[in-house]
Amino acid sequence: MQTQNPFFEDLSRVAGGALGALSGLKAEFEALVKQQAERWFATLDLVPREEFEAVREMAAKAREQQEALTERVAALEAKLAAAPKAPAAAKPARARKPKTAS
Repeated sequence: MQTQNPFFEDLSRVAGGALGALSGLKAEFEALVKQQAERWFATLDLVPREEFEAVREMAAKAREQQEALTERVAALEAKLAAAPKAPAAAKPARARKPKTAS
């Protein structure tokens, strides 16, 4: 009596070959999807992460400078409002002579 049936051995080999083919097909499919995704993303106008971070830092710095300048202007306006008003110098405006054509 045989301990191994040739039918089951053949079936095992076929199943193993099918699994190997399926794993190869899976890898090929993943590569194709990745390639299509990269092609699709290339058509979009996306910014690399490094550029985005650099611009974000620049915007934050500009915002801080703007806030500091706003505070400075407010302080100067308060100082100007608190200063005693000096009387305007009463100088008569000089009348200009009209130009004559020569």
